[in-house]
Amino acid sequence: MSGETDLAVLLAHMEPRLSAAEVVFCSFPNATLIDKAFLDPIGCLMEPEGLSLIIRRQVADAYGIPYSVVLQGITLNVHSSLEAVGLTASVAGRLAQHGISANVVAACHHDHVFVPIADAERALAVLQALQDGAATLRSAPATRHGGPRPP
Repeated sequence: MSGETDLAVLLAHMEPRLSAAEVVFCSFPNATLIDKAFLDPIGCLMEPEGLSLIIRRQVADAYGIPYSVVLQGITLNVHSSLEAVGLTASVAGRLAQHGISANVVAACHHDHVFVPIADAERALAVLQALQDGAATLRSAPATRHGGPRPP
């Protein structure tokens, strides 16, 4: 299940894709995943305060489950290693520069960035620009000092 660890390669090949699904993060004190499996979560984490789930908005609405913000997911379609250094920081940092909140979840094959639905298209464009910039740097001929040529 090893994936890519080279940050330059990860950024140049991340291929961000926006999911059409609207999702929400919900918390369930004193619950287990088995208790809430019927909600068909797309992500979960057991925290000291209780079970946190990422579920589809329409499921939360159907069951009257409270949430604070509606998000949309962007999957980075590069197979990143869980040991890769800098991908989350690069992605979240670039989105922060544009005033976009990013909730990043790493899984075994890909990283998933959940952003407020109102910012989703703009976030996708920011990440595509980050990829394009990284790809350009990777393809730039090196100077005699080993770095890319300045623009």
